[in-house]
Amino acid sequence: MSKKNIRVAVIGVGEFGRNHVRVWREMDGAELSGILDTNSERAQGIAAEFGARVISDIGDLNRERVDAVSVAVPTREHARIGCRLLDAGFDVLVEKPIAASVEEADELIAAAKRGGRILQVGHVERFNPAVAAAQKIVTRPMFFEVHRLGIFTPRSLDIDVVYDVMIHDLDILLSLVGAPVADLRAVGIPVITDKVDIAHARLEFANGAVANLTASRVSTERVRKMRFFQDHEYISLDFARQDVLRVSVQSGQQPPQIGFEKLSAPPQEPLRAELHAFAESVRTRKAPVVDGQAGRCALELADRVMAGILDHARRVQLGAFTPQEAR
Repeated sequence: MSKKNIRVAVIGVGEFGRNHVRVWREMDGAELSGILDTNSERAQGIAAEFGARVISDIGDLNRERVDAVSVAVPTREHARIGCRLLDAGFDVLVEKPIAASVEEADELIAAAKRGGRILQVGHVERFNPAVAAAQKIVTRPMFFEVHRLGIFTPRSLDIDVVYDVMIHDLDILLSLVGAPVADLRAVGIPVITDKVDIAHARLEFANGAVANLTASRVSTERVRKMRFFQDHEYISLDFARQDVLRVSVQSGQQPPQIGFEKLSAPPQEPLRAELHAFAESVRTRKAPVVDGQAGRCALELADRVMAGILDHARRVQLGAFTPQEAR
């Protein structure tokens, strides 16, 4: 594809979708072709706010000369809409989690492969400057502590906190460790909703690395931090501040000296970096950083965490929620 603008439509203009519309409208090298939403009043409001066209049906996208689509609809609709778009010849960025099940994720991956289309999954924290900076210094991390805590909002309550919040860190861990999970223990309970609102998981990877994760959407403060330890080093990431602190033991000195280094992480809106990367994949036909397989792996691991939570609930006879209804 030439250097001409990538023509993009956005399907689903709720909270996430609205931000996609905003960034696409502002991005050089991209052209916002239109928006779709089942709520016509909301679609008209977003269209008026950003000077966008409302497209009434997915079938009309070809007439609007669209190259790619951001899909920000409820998770249960990801596979149905995503496969339809991919089979129609559009490149697709689908919000996380990739789908409602691993089987549906496989359907999306197969549709992308069948048509030679780009499929990117919206694991936006992969594009956080702090993560990008930390990836450059990763050697062999062996222990992680991860906290992703948020204040309750009536958003994304159709899925458990594992799929809404923790899945960000599961995806990042898989990318940093580079090994499968060999053992897993998890616990989680509903607090405000009938879904799991707070969860904790302990993962042990095949290479011996261990990670403790806590995710909550019912906390009194916002915390988004990851800490990990590797040979003679401690690395602390703050996703919200977009900064990384590297603490290391400086060899060859007696007594050992502790060095502190704040890594370079130029601030950038992760969503903007994510959509820019998607546009470049569409333009160059290079595989995206977070492709369908990466999205599938994160979802599969999230499923294992949920299975661990349900197993724990059964073992302790937790009556706060019905396990088969947890997701």
